[in-house]
Amino acid sequence: MSEVPTGLADVVRRIGPLDSSAVAAARERQARLTKPPGSLGALEDVSVQLAGLAGVCPAPVPEPAVVAVFAADHGVHARGVTPWPQAVTAQMVATFLGGHAAINVLSAQVGADVVVVDVGVAGEVPRADTSRLIDRRIRPGTRDLTAGPAMTRAEVEEALEAGVGVAQRLIADGAGCLLTGDMGIANTTASAALIATFTGADPAQVTGRGTGIDDATHARKVAVVTEGLRRHHAVLSRAGHDPVAALAAVGGLEHAALAGFVLAAAAERVPVVLDGVIAGAAALVARAISPDVVAACIAGHRSVEPGHAVALRRLGLRPLVDLDLRLGEGSGAVLALPLVQAAARILRDMATFDAAGVSERAEGELVARGGPGHDGTGA
Repeated sequence: MSEVPTGLADVVRRIGPLDSSAVAAARERQARLTKPPGSLGALEDVSVQLAGLAGVCPAPVPEPAVVAVFAADHGVHARGVTPWPQAVTAQMVATFLGGHAAINVLSAQVGADVVVVDVGVAGEVPRADTSRLIDRRIRPGTRDLTAGPAMTRAEVEEALEAGVGVAQRLIADGAGCLLTGDMGIANTTASAALIATFTGADPAQVTGRGTGIDDATHARKVAVVTEGLRRHHAVLSRAGHDPVAALAAVGGLEHAALAGFVLAAAAERVPVVLDGVIAGAAALVARAISPDVVAACIAGHRSVEPGHAVALRRLGLRPLVDLDLRLGEGSGAVLALPLVQAAARILRDMATFDAAGVSERAEGELVARGGPGHDGTGA
């Protein structure tokens, strides 16, 4: 059993599995809806998960939704793992706050709000307009994970608690669905190290090209991840028992805050839609702290970063969309939000066979009276 940070003890204590009665009721209702069983695929599974999480069938539609973009910098940037300058992190945070980044546009499209959480940006962030900014800066970026631990244990615990606090604040303000976002130049390097640690995968298998690096830079990035894992082997080999120490060794401040964010959502029984590889790495940490946290998690998409698929397999999550995205910011989570909400509406609002006057299967076929077609397509 893993060690639980003192500040998270109450949160972890309230995390539990899906409610079995609500799950059974959701499955039974799904079987009576006016469609062939299984014809809505993953949406049916999501509707059952939402019911089990809420403890009631049908579950309420998960709205309103808020995406929290956790931003931080990484000391491993100094190792040349990306051609992008570290200053881009602060510059993109300013763009988020101005409402002009991809995450702002996509969130507006689906009706989600955006907040930006500074947990460790190295550069200056505009603080005049605080309507979107939550200041939880712990330090100006992590240390180089190949030279020593990226963070102290105290810094990790502070970041975890920051993520918990953000989730609790958003839920208290009425959020019915949380979405993860992130920003941090070089954060895919730390993510690869975390995913390798918590899955046992080879560094080359989980280290991708991030912002689109060339072959030479990618080879250097794999070598840097390998070096970091080798340096911290003694600590990382105990990651299942002490995930906080592993996170401190090779992770990022935004990973820690995201892990706390996910843990708090699970404790409050609010669904959290995960974005890409950074969220996947953070969710692995959260799962190591409390295995039942996965009950609240929905994988928004599958990133082209190879480590993300590895993380999703370990988490047991099926991504809702696969669009070759690798932007981050929360883009994949936001694009999946309408599907999550649609799943809840299907279970809540769709007619059952008896209510609609539609006959159920007879001799293996769907027999309809003015309802769906007979070919199993609903057309």
